[in-house]
Amino acid sequence: MEVNAEKAGLDANRLETISRHLMENYITPGKIAGCQVMVSRGGVPAYFKSFGQMDIERGKPVQEDTIFRIYSMTKPITSVALMMLFEEGRFQLNDPVSRFIPTWKGQQVWVSGEGDDMVTREPASPMTMRHVLSHTSGLTYGTGLFPSEHPVDKFYDKLGVNRDAGETIESFAQKLSTVPLRYDPGTQWCYSLATDVCGCLVEFISGVPFGQFLQERMFDPLGMNDTSFVVPENKLDRLAANYGRRADKTLKLLDDPMNSLYANPNRFPSGGGGLASTTADYGRFCEMLRGGGQLEGQRIIGDRTLKLMHRNHLPNGTDLGSIAMGSFSETAYDGVGFGLGFASTLDDVAAGTIGAGDYYWGGAASTIFWVDPVEDMFVIFMTQLMPSATFNFRGQIKNIIYGAIAD
Repeated sequence: MEVNAEKAGLDANRLETISRHLMENYITPGKIAGCQVMVSRGGVPAYFKSFGQMDIERGKPVQEDTIFRIYSMTKPITSVALMMLFEEGRFQLNDPVSRFIPTWKGQQVWVSGEGDDMVTREPASPMTMRHVLSHTSGLTYGTGLFPSEHPVDKFYDKLGVNRDAGETIESFAQKLSTVPLRYDPGTQWCYSLATDVCGCLVEFISGVPFGQFLQERMFDPLGMNDTSFVVPENKLDRLAANYGRRADKTLKLLDDPMNSLYANPNRFPSGGGGLASTTADYGRFCEMLRGGGQLEGQRIIGDRTLKLMHRNHLPNGTDLGSIAMGSFSETAYDGVGFGLGFASTLDDVAAGTIGAGDYYWGGAASTIFWVDPVEDMFVIFMTQLMPSATFNFRGQIKNIIYGAIAD
């Protein structure tokens, strides 16, 4: 990929701090296997470099076309897909979810107790489409991602609510219909399976299988040729290995590309975390966002709809620090709002970061992206290290890049 930092209004020498920082602090010490960074401003690629290994066991370096598990960076894609149907008049943000999933009409909210002694009540107001798009639905992740002893979270396990291979959109939605909500919809924010529900809703409302909808309505028009829920056999040699850390902080293999869960053709099409992609592909998605919903003449979503999506939809305009339940998501909380599929920086002083007005998310294997409409810029960082809370790549890379803006 050709880059031109000066044309993009960035100082190329200062951008090289990214290279030194990642090599000296992460690659050489073996804290991560490898990574890739893309910076683009005003539609001009300013920086694109690869570092380290995509597969330590096989001695394979990160390549331009390396495929990464993007996990929760699937969420913005799913949210845009659902809002495409909003633009077709298929639903309103305040419509109850039960309009499209009738078995959800009898939802209850947890009050006290657990198991046979659990006490529930009717919600103060029904769960709406806005709630599932903004993680204010009352749903949680159960114990699937984070340890929890809360009775509601344990109920997810009891009912087998998961995103395992063989699960279908229909069976997933049916299981969730019987799980009590953790809180009244619209009153708190909790990172959850809500975006997986958004994927279900895309399928139920459109009448097209979710994966097929994404392929035909988004990936094909945008030229995202390497983005999918299943990595085909002829591309497995491009899939990076996924790593965690042992107690002694050395890397341990979690998912071998040649025996990857991503090669299973029966994988559940998780709208909340199921896609694999390349930096170049996700860059085309981000360039579409930067371009107000279109790329190279292909209109994916309207500019006004996109602006609505990255506005803060939290109750009374508050930030996540005031309303979030739970200790982890892909963002800090203070000074940060949440829209329809994206977090957004409301107050850079409170957030302790540059970039008020940007919108973003990340993934469980430490991948990150953000789009900054003020600076007309997007940034993507790809690596494969779980969990994503291990290192603050977003804050570090942000400081370097904003320090390189030259105009």
